[in-house]
Amino acid sequence: MGSSAHYPALRHRRKRRWGWIREMVAEHRLSAADLIYPIFVHGGSDAEPIPSMPGIERVSVEGAKEVAKRAADLGIPALAIFPVVDSELKTDAAEEAWNPDNLMCRATRAIDGLGLDLGLVCDVALDPYTSHGQDGLVRDGYVVNDETLEALSKQAVNQARSGASVIAPSDMMDGRIGVIRQALDTEGFQDVLLLSYAAKYASAFYGPFRDAVGSKGSLGKGDKRTYQMDPRNTDEALREVASDLDEGADMVMVKPGMPYLDIVRRVKETFQVPTAVYQVSGEYAMLHAAAQNGWLDGNAVMMESLLAFKRAGADAILSYASLEMAQALRI
Repeated sequence: MGSSAHYPALRHRRKRRWGWIREMVAEHRLSAADLIYPIFVHGGSDAEPIPSMPGIERVSVEGAKEVAKRAADLGIPALAIFPVVDSELKTDAAEEAWNPDNLMCRATRAIDGLGLDLGLVCDVALDPYTSHGQDGLVRDGYVVNDETLEALSKQAVNQARSGASVIAPSDMMDGRIGVIRQALDTEGFQDVLLLSYAAKYASAFYGPFRDAVGSKGSLGKGDKRTYQMDPRNTDEALREVASDLDEGADMVMVKPGMPYLDIVRRVKETFQVPTAVYQVSGEYAMLHAAAQNGWLDGNAVMMESLLAFKRAGADAILSYASLEMAQALRI
């Protein structure tokens, strides 16, 4: 260790001794303004708990308005809306997706009518509306790309007419950003933002979400590996992001979150564009399950997880814990 009375000259712990100095030198901070709260809206009148997502409920359109008010009060800037479509409305061709009075549109109009300073992020993909649970149209057992693009563009325009401020295509079809951008512009929605699920992986962490929206039963033993990304690939994510930016995406997203922090970092460093990350249902569920069993401090690990996204380079975080974390950040 040496005999010098001045050893060690560099004492890093000096900057950790008191709370005030830790706050002063913190490199990354999380605020409610970083969060987007995903909500599930169903056609019933009562809230329905989702067993695989502790603390999360399917809410009615009226309930969604109350959630929106709470989110706005907590300083959360945007909601992401996901519809729980009745099975009798699902078809092979997903026609309900561009019904102007569908559940997504009714919820969007209701929240938009509140006059809150709150962004409304509407998911564009066909899986809530297809009888087979796939994100696109199926021909001879295969999800076809180009025919699906026409359906997605109709869905996007339908949502924009209902008050969506952000269209978020999550389907992973090739070329969908360009087609949707052109359709929105043609219909006079030049100011509607496009948040592309640019690097969306075929992940096992989506299970509770599919329970929540009712697509798990429709999908059955099928999978989405012919269009969602292979978890083994990283360079491919950069190519996907580059394509979507070239086609007009305003923001890009990486999904899932925690298992793909390396992708978030590479995307942000490579492109320097607004980058979102989705802390998906499986991530949320496993942290809450551990907390319920007393194995982890739920609030602490959730906050640490969200900070990890910020540290990796995320500008926005979709998290089912947004309300509780925004409340915790106020304390």
